[in-house]
Amino acid sequence: MDREEKIKNACKKIVECINAMSFVNLDDQRVHSLVLMREIARGVVENRDRKVTKGDVTTALHSSIEKMASACRDIVCKLSKMSYKGLDDQRIHSLLRVKELACKHAKVASVGSDSWTRETLASEEMQPCSIDVLVGGAEILVIEQSQGDEVEVRNEDGHNVVQKRPVTRAKRVSDKDEQESDGQRMIVEDEPAVVEALLRNEDGQTQVQEVLSLPLLPQSLIWPPDDCITLEWIQDVTSTLKQFSQSNPPSEFHYIVPVAVVDKLIDNASSILSKEPNCVEIDCHGEDSRVVVVGDLHGQFHDLLYLLDNAGLPSENQFYVFNGNYVDEGAWGLEVFLLLLAWKVLMPHRVYLLRGNHESKECTLTYGFEKEVRTKFGDQGEYVYNKCLDCFMELPLASIISGSVYTSHGGLFRSTRLAYSRRSRRKRTQRLELGSLEELSEVKRSHVDAPYEGSNMLLADVLWSDPSHRRGLSKNKARGRGLWWGPDCTEAFLKMSKLKLIIRSHQGPDMRAAQGHLGNMLSGYSMDHDVDSGKLYTLFSAPDYPQVEKLYSISANSLHIMQFGRKTYTNEGAYAILKSPNFGSPSFHSFKAVDRPKADPFVTVDDEYKKAPLTHEDEIASSDYEDERDLGEQDLTLKHAQTSTAAICSSQLSSPVEMTSGIDFKCLGISNPPSWSVLLPDDAGGTKLVQVPEVPDVEGLPLPPSLEDPHKSAYEYFFKLVAGLKHMLQTRVASEQAELD
Repeated sequence: MDREEKIKNACKKIVECINAMSFVNLDDQRVHSLVLMREIARGVVENRDRKVTKGDVTTALHSSIEKMASACRDIVCKLSKMSYKGLDDQRIHSLLRVKELACKHAKVASVGSDSWTRETLASEEMQPCSIDVLVGGAEILVIEQSQGDEVEVRNEDGHNVVQKRPVTRAKRVSDKDEQESDGQRMIVEDEPAVVEALLRNEDGQTQVQEVLSLPLLPQSLIWPPDDCITLEWIQDVTSTLKQFSQSNPPSEFHYIVPVAVVDKLIDNASSILSKEPNCVEIDCHGEDSRVVVVGDLHGQFHDLLYLLDNAGLPSENQFYVFNGNYVDEGAWGLEVFLLLLAWKVLMPHRVYLLRGNHESKECTLTYGFEKEVRTKFGDQGEYVYNKCLDCFMELPLASIISGSVYTSHGGLFRSTRLAYSRRSRRKRTQRLELGSLEELSEVKRSHVDAPYEGSNMLLADVLWSDPSHRRGLSKNKARGRGLWWGPDCTEAFLKMSKLKLIIRSHQGPDMRAAQGHLGNMLSGYSMDHDVDSGKLYTLFSAPDYPQVEKLYSISANSLHIMQFGRKTYTNEGAYAILKSPNFGSPSFHSFKAVDRPKADPFVTVDDEYKKAPLTHEDEIASSDYEDERDLGEQDLTLKHAQTSTAAICSSQLSSPVEMTSGIDFKCLGISNPPSWSVLLPDDAGGTKLVQVPEVPDVEGLPLPPSLEDPHKSAYEYFFKLVAGLKHMLQTRVASEQAELD
């Protein structure tokens, strides 16, 4: 791109930003300066050679005011057709006030439109009363009466008061006159008799009630003048967004959060994020330091506010790591993302935002975020959406906490080093090898969508991969990209990277419904692998997920039948707390969903059916089976891994995972069979998952030979689980008794 094209693009951006700004709290001089800047930039974009004059600015201001006046005249027209029959005096007064204010702004006339002024004043609808004064330094014509009119005066607090002021003649108001007038505004008085004659029609009462019941918008947010975000500003943003979400329609969002504020916030955050490596290192060895790790949020803004309040705000001693998926599936993805960006700008070395698979164009087009942004910003929606996409590409991919804990959205990833094996004499196939942190640091993350193939597939792996109970690496056919990895890979990665713990996200209760061998995520987290070198957890922070209607399917005679319905889960969300010095032993805190307003989640069943069929449970289950079948044919090796089957702990080898395979619980009407991981309280006030041991002696076995599957397998499963629980309780009681003695 040549220099001239870059200048034009920059000027185009200036025009878009100023057009989106609110001038409500700006004085005349600032408005004049901004409009002058916009006209200069517009001249560059349109290849105009002449200089911008004061007349150009005046004309632009006149045009803007005329648009406002035209809109106000439409309001007056609609209000004039309403009937106030059956309304009490207070409602009638409120209605007249609305019409009064609309009339006030509808009667603006500029010097350049004297013909409009004469025609308007000559009409029956608008007799000579008062013409509002135009801000911005342009000369305008003010028609004044020779009797006392009420004038709205802005006082020192910024509030409006009404007082009497005699006006006697018409005059031109210059810049100097405008400053001397102290910002006075004229208010139109409507005769009750005229209003009574106009406000009548059959639907008038309903329309009046709708107008009167419209909620007041919170005060519009303003970007800090010194470009310095403070804690008070973030608290103001939080309260404003929360208040707006309670009763205001999303189409009015841009009134309280102007595009200019979004633009500034995203630019500041992107500048910080772009300087961070793919895998950020978080060093927090202070005695009182702790790290809060958060999983998927999916636009659940009110649950995020509860989490921040419950866990405590970011501070000098409290770090936050967010594992991605801030948007989609929920109604407030934009609020979640903007609030977290604000915290990132305020505390860049205490708040870390990682990228999830939904921070992409393909997901946001399918699962609602793109539609949400367009609804909330109207004509400027495409601009804001593209700004968000640009910011998504700057988000880091993983974190290492105090040299002990690895976090990322999806999890592990393949090596970028090519390795081949010969499956036959004729065909060579590429082997999958486990990748290293060094290779992760070399990934090019500047892709709006993770690639399906090519040298940068590692990006898709770290965002899309899932754990499995089976050993090795295999392609994740359920998602269409990424990998399945087994406990042996978890062991190899922890040992190779000298780490103790992995915390990933990416899977909620909907994705785990078809994977009985892993935790169901109803408590917000699950321990998926427990190996010699450490543990692997999945963390999900969106309770009562999802907010939207989901598709589900059933299998009948090998045919997949799609059915429509609301498939929601009364799951809890959770966050993890890591404390010094034992970062390898997290404390998990589950929480229930808070009350939230009813809202449009911006995604429909049809959208998911047409665009994302690979997320359905039946496809996950069938793909899981195919992966298991294919493993016998694949030659899978682990990079840098010297471990073998013996490296996996004995509890993992005898885990209930093996017992659940082949048991068709759904056929028995059991959607969520009991898990071999149980929740127990920990010393930090949270909970921890403890694996139930398998014991050799099981009461009730062997079963009668006449009992057939799946009933036989299910009985064996439950008998063994009960025996393990009984053994664990007896051991726990004996241990506690020994401590007392």
